[in-house]
Amino acid sequence: MEKIKPRTLSGFMELLPAPQIQMERFLQTLRETYSLYGFTPLDTPLIESAEILLAKGGGETEKQIYRFQKGDADLALRFDLTVPLAKYVALHAGELSFPFRRYQIGKVYRGERAQRGRFREFYQADIDIIGDGKLDIANEAEIPSVIYTTFIRLGLDRFQIRVNNRKILSGFYAMLDLSEKAGEIMRTVDKLDKIGPDKVREILIDDVGLSCAQADEILRFIGIQGTNAEVLSALEGYRGQNELFDTGLEELATVTKYLAAFGVPQTHFAVDLTIARGLDYYTGTVYETVMLDHPEIGSICSGGRYDNLAEYYTDRQLPGVGISIGVTRLFYVLQEQKLLSSAMNTAPAEVLILPMTADVTAAAEVATFFRGCGIRAQIYTEQKKFKAKMSYADKLGIPFVAFLGEDEINAHKISLKNMTTGQQELLSGTEAANVILEDLRIRNNAKLIQG
Repeated sequence: MEKIKPRTLSGFMELLPAPQIQMERFLQTLRETYSLYGFTPLDTPLIESAEILLAKGGGETEKQIYRFQKGDADLALRFDLTVPLAKYVALHAGELSFPFRRYQIGKVYRGERAQRGRFREFYQADIDIIGDGKLDIANEAEIPSVIYTTFIRLGLDRFQIRVNNRKILSGFYAMLDLSEKAGEIMRTVDKLDKIGPDKVREILIDDVGLSCAQADEILRFIGIQGTNAEVLSALEGYRGQNELFDTGLEELATVTKYLAAFGVPQTHFAVDLTIARGLDYYTGTVYETVMLDHPEIGSICSGGRYDNLAEYYTDRQLPGVGISIGVTRLFYVLQEQKLLSSAMNTAPAEVLILPMTADVTAAAEVATFFRGCGIRAQIYTEQKKFKAKMSYADKLGIPFVAFLGEDEINAHKISLKNMTTGQQELLSGTEAANVILEDLRIRNNAKLIQG
């Protein structure tokens, strides 16, 4: 029989055991952090009716979506977590308590061209706060705190959360009599970091149809820089010319005012008028987060405020604010840049138990005892040479090996070897467990991302 060559489809990530454990730690940290802020976990189906998923889409979404027929059903794989959330909230609005705070971490699928760091199947990690009719601005001020705490807990310190307000931009374009082209302008300006101001100016003039003076005025406006207080002070000079602009300025000032109370230091937050987010979906505060030492990576967490989450499914007004982390892409980049910490324990167990007798009863009892103490324990019963058994523990990075021969069994002791230091001690079960647990405590304090 001819063998089929094993292969993984382009655009799909498969990890070896050690990085898979790092990925699981990444996801665990996100879940724990989101829970700290009162977000409840949510899971929605991978497969939905195509009609549901495409209600807000069409165009590029329809080109990228994985769509298929099953009997008479027109089905599709979810391409993000926001549209399923909209459906969920519209469907269960009468059963939910508002504001509804949920987090969801799950795989999404996009049939776009696979390339370095971009995948067709990838994890997204989203949080959203949904209001019923109204949603207080304080919720928009709390979001940077979630972003800050998440990345600090992961071990990342050199990052900056950049914030703007779409109402400021829309109001400014209205001052220039460019309201009809505001969406196009914002999508173009959003590319500033990628293509630079000269190319943005060229597109604004040649493609969007702006005059040279209008393009220059826009670039001058979004180029306002300085401390948060200085940028806000410069924006005050435009107050009174447009009501929407004034509303956006007040909202941005409120968000920045609450930052310290929510635990976000000024070093990690900046008002940035270039942040627009390309989607017309956003209507108020918008966020992008960048790694300061790796700006080429782009935004590692983004999102913003929207006025009506579920407008395609219900007449009920459901405003919200949310952010999303492209987990798979971020993990890939961190791995590629060698920024994942080697100090973290990626072994499948804390201790490998080697029975040195034919009867493995004692080894099984020790394993059961260790597991009861919260220690991951594995018994190695394969009939191989001693060197091969130790090599197995070493290759997996298992921190401890426990030997159980006749002498240890008769003495009700365990010979415990620290694979890092090479030190070996004869200990009681409780003493051995305490040694392993202390080592585990230290290893668990290691951050996923090295500074």
